[in-house]
This record gives sequence, C-alpha cells and structure tokens, in this order.
Amino acid sequence: MRIALFAGAAGGAPSVGAIVDDAKQAEREGFAGYWMPNIFSYDAIGTLTLAGNETERLELVTAVVPTYPRHPHAMAQQAVTAQAASNGRFVLGIGLSHRIVIEGMFGMSFDRPARHMREYLSVLNPLLRGEGSEFQGEQYKTKLQLDVASGQPVPCMIAAMGPAMLRLAGELTDGTILWMTAAGAVERHIVPRIREGAKNAGRPEPRILCGLPIQLTDDPDAARAAAAKQFSNYGQLPSYRSMLDTEGAAGPEDVALLGGEEELSTALGRLQAAGVTDFGASVFGDEAAHGRTREFLAGLAPEFS
Repeated sequence: MRIALFAGAAGGAPSVGAIVDDAKQAEREGFAGYWMPNIFSYDAIGTLTLAGNETERLELVTAVVPTYPRHPHAMAQQAVTAQAASNGRFVLGIGLSHRIVIEGMFGMSFDRPARHMREYLSVLNPLLRGEGSEFQGEQYKTKLQLDVASGQPVPCMIAAMGPAMLRLAGELTDGTILWMTAAGAVERHIVPRIREGAKNAGRPEPRILCGLPIQLTDDPDAARAAAAKQFSNYGQLPSYRSMLDTEGAAGPEDVALLGGEEELSTALGRLQAAGVTDFGASVFGDEAAHGRTREFLAGLAPEFS
C-alpha cells in the first residue's frame, strides 16, 4: 500500500505556488503521491499540471473533479496536458459530486447519475487513450478527437461507493477513489463489488485509493473532537453518510486515524489488509501536528510500499 498526501481535503486554500511547493516537499519527503480535490478553490488539474512540471517522481492525482460542469472533451484535454507536463505521472480522478452541489449550486440535473457516468466515461476514455471518440447516447452525442504529441494514456478512476458505481468503476476505469470509508467498509462493501466489475469485464484488478483524516497525537480525545468539528459536513452528504453507516460510525471522527505511532501503524495495516492499494493522508491539526504526522508517515512509507 503506497502512502500519499491528500492535500486540501482538510480545508484551507493556500496559493497555487504554495500547493506546488507542498507537492515538491512531499516528493522530497518520500511520499508516493500527492492528491488534490477539486472543490470551490483552485482548479485541481491546472494546479497539478504545474506541480507535474516541478517534480520528477511523485504521482499526481485529482481526487476528484466533478463531471457535470465539464464536457468530457474539455476534461480529457486538461488531463492529457497534465500528463504531458508530468511525463506520465498524472491520474485523473473524477466523480459525480453531490445532488446538493449539482442541482442546488450549479442548477443542473442530477437525474440518473450512474447513466450519466457511464456515458461520460464512454466519451472520455478513448480520448484519454489517444483515440477518437464517437458516441451516441441519451446525454452525449459526440464525434471527437485530440491531437497531442505525448501519446501517454491517462489513467482514470472514479469516486465510486454505491454498488452500481463500483461495478462501473471495475468495468470501465482503473479503480476508485474513496473518502470517509474505513477498513471494514472497504473489505465488506467496496472490494467485492469493484473486483466483480473488473473480473466480468476482463480488466486487471482495480486500484483502491482511500483518503482519511489522520493525526499523530498524544491526545486522541482532543483530536477526535477537532475532527468531529472540522469534518462534520462530510457526515451529512449521502454518499459519505452511507459509508459511515456501513462502518457503524456515528461521524467522520469515528473513521479518522488518531493516536500514537503504534495505533496509526495498526490502523494503516488494517486498511492494507482490507484491500486498499493507496492511502491518502489528510493530515489535520495545528502546524506542530502537521509536521509531526507528516514526518511519521514519510518514515513509514517504505514499510508499506
């Protein structure tokens, strides 16, 4: 299981330059990857394109970019640009977002989201492979291509947590990107469904990227209270709420990884045993907690790689 930094999931929007510098620091520290969400701040693909031009080894992952506001051709065009800038180290993570966002904020229909994602991938995937894309569906009717020189395919993953989306992820993508999903839910709910989808489609075993809040601390009760406050909104969104319920967790604070070195090592081991291939550390807390936790994770990364 590779250990990456999941930057920005814990909130805060530093400058683009600060994000790129943080990615460079993560590479120096020995992390395997650097993930960036696309929420309501800087564009994740654009920012990671810049980071790709400033790093040499780090895998760069969008976790995740909502599909509805961007046509799949526009998404592919941005993704192949990021892939060229990073010389093959970019992974495009996309997702549906949430009804409250797509309908309540963007004013777009969230009707039949699984159908939307299947059509979206049907248009997007050939473009990410450097092929022409012709598709006639209910939402998309396209005849498209991209003319780029790099020729490096872009891996694509989706934020899949429900049964239909997990089977779709296994069938049409390289894996899933999870958030607020603990080891028990991964093992019992995520792994069987996504592997079934991949097996039925004759695809390789999918990657399972899992992001969770984490803090190395001598005061887990205080960290738990801080996590409950900082991540409370995730406990209200239906997709994350479903994963918390599957785990038997009352809120995000119950799936956050909190405690000393032994406790965190054990928790990461449970994720690895459950089937997680990549862990995204959403480090939270004050500056001292950030530094202490990152140092611990960087030292642990070779053991899990």
